[in-house]
Amino acid sequence: MKRAFVLGLLVAAGTLASLEAQPPQQQGPRTIDVDKVKDNLWVLKGGGGNTAVFVTADGVTVVDAKNPGWGQPILDKIKELTPKPVTRLINTHTHGDHVSGNVEFPASVEIVTQENTKTNMEKMDIFKQNSGKGLPKRTFKDKMTIGKGADQIDLYYFGPGHTNGDAWIVFPALRTVHAGDLFAGKNLPLVDPGNGGSVLHYHETLNKVHSGIKNVDTIINGHNNTTTTWADLKTFEEFNQDWLNWAQTGLKAGKTPQQLADEGWTVPAKYSGAGYPQTVANPKTPPPNPPLFGGLTGRIQKLAEEMKK
Repeated sequence: MKRAFVLGLLVAAGTLASLEAQPPQQQGPRTIDVDKVKDNLWVLKGGGGNTAVFVTADGVTVVDAKNPGWGQPILDKIKELTPKPVTRLINTHTHGDHVSGNVEFPASVEIVTQENTKTNMEKMDIFKQNSGKGLPKRTFKDKMTIGKGADQIDLYYFGPGHTNGDAWIVFPALRTVHAGDLFAGKNLPLVDPGNGGSVLHYHETLNKVHSGIKNVDTIINGHNNTTTTWADLKTFEEFNQDWLNWAQTGLKAGKTPQQLADEGWTVPAKYSGAGYPQTVANPKTPPPNPPLFGGLTGRIQKLAEEMKK
């Protein structure tokens, strides 16, 4: 097994560990790095998932609010970018590293999510502890358009993947989309079955995204350090299809999820140099804190369960 992927699996494990349990508030200064994507669009990095800041004629729309304690640092950083007020907050999905900062936003800020994400968020302790502050007041099912012209924002939902409420936030005038964690980065999919995620249908959802959204060339990923392209999304969908085919073939041959995960998958050579791992397998020495959902074994187990339905 390639050492590079062992590291990647450990990083994925750390990401998975933040999905359901609320992470502890970090000590010391909360530093946010800023990348300018387009003239009126920035990405704020650090403290959880990537946060987008879109400045419009009458205010600021924010996408995702990071871990607990990071809402105010986001608001403070936005004041350095523009004097305009924050008027809207959109969450891409339910996880604590993307929604916990909601509770620190002013009550006047409109919070928007996909309807399943609202249901998932209502189960989270952080919102119960804050008497519902930070929960969305506005939802959509499949598509919603907010604003028009240069300020237009399109919200889409295409089906289960990372969760059952993964929203894609498109800024049409800038040909840019925030993908959340349905495309967190170039690796195996992170699937949360407790919030409706699907291993079996992940690649189908990605294919619907690629076919259903037009005129986009730049992607803000859920956790990637840099943006990716629309062509990268197609490659990610194909990577997910290929790994799914490998796992399904092994399961149909009578192998257990543990056997498959230990044997590993040799990634096709066509992904070499594209930022993907060369080999996918369980680490020989398990990490000290086992990843939520069982890591690679858990993904394949979830797939086996979905195949029986």
